[in-house]
Amino acid sequence: MQQVKLTEYSHGAGCGCKISPMLLDEILQSTRENIPYPKLLVGNENKDDAAAYDLGDGTSVLSTTDFFMPIVDDPFVFGKIAATNAISDIYAMGGRPLMAISIFGWPIDKLSADIARHVIDGGRAVCEDAGIPLAGGHSIDSPEPIFGLAVTGIVKNKNLMQNTAAQKDCLIFLTKALGIGILTTAQKQKKIEEGDIEPAIEAMTTLNKVGAEFALLESVVTMTDVTGFGLLGHLSEICEGSKIGATIWFDKVPLLPNVEKYRKLGCIPGGARKNFLSYGEKINQMTQQQREILCDAQTSGGLLVIVKKNGLDSFYEVAQNAGLTLEAIGETKQKGEHLIEVI
Repeated sequence: MQQVKLTEYSHGAGCGCKISPMLLDEILQSTRENIPYPKLLVGNENKDDAAAYDLGDGTSVLSTTDFFMPIVDDPFVFGKIAATNAISDIYAMGGRPLMAISIFGWPIDKLSADIARHVIDGGRAVCEDAGIPLAGGHSIDSPEPIFGLAVTGIVKNKNLMQNTAAQKDCLIFLTKALGIGILTTAQKQKKIEEGDIEPAIEAMTTLNKVGAEFALLESVVTMTDVTGFGLLGHLSEICEGSKIGATIWFDKVPLLPNVEKYRKLGCIPGGARKNFLSYGEKINQMTQQQREILCDAQTSGGLLVIVKKNGLDSFYEVAQNAGLTLEAIGETKQKGEHLIEVI
């Protein structure tokens, strides 16, 4: 296989490729009549992670898709990251994945079929880890490499996680550390030192399987995964959908190693700036450090979990069994002057 640096063939990277929340809202303002579908329990009204269709037997089928351009240079690792990120939406809804099909775009005049095969194999490896088949897909000749999955899952209706279900006076947890956007930008800018990108790759290729276990707990009221809109963007979707506010304790937010070093070197992804412009007015005044970290565009990030204070023991037990040591990073509250306060 020829040696390539896949990130040199894309203008964006990972979930940083996402259209900004503000522009996306504009695009989705359809002029067509909204036709109700009674069995569609979750559509795109509240910015949830996947659609949910009621099967009528107490369960719903989940459907989601996610794809992007390379965030790392290694083809196999790129495939793993893209697949992990796509499957995460099913876990974030409290469900379990059933199968996936691939979404694949390849610049056939620039990159070989051998490299493309490694990308697909990375996706297959993650699907195997999730216990599901990569059952097919669709491919096109495109100017930039693109890979992702459309994933089908299933969930019991009583365990369905929705952005509208959060409550005030709960604690907020995050299952993966922040800083993926900053570290991968440092790599793209050729500033990264040997070994410093590895923690980000490990995080991006770790499946959020624990989401299906959290959803079984009465104390867990909602979840979402933190991806391209940053922690504050995805938390704001929950707050708006649930008509509550939130406080984030900045010194409690976990960061990947060396994030601050590369932040000070100016390795700030463009997605972070777009994110702040989209929802910054909903947040109280922040320092530059707070803004650049909490708006950092994550790829295949962790689960943002809202947990009742009187049900923490069972939550901590499930987290510990999954190898996670978690500490609250904030709390929900009645909405005040700002949707979210960072302190």
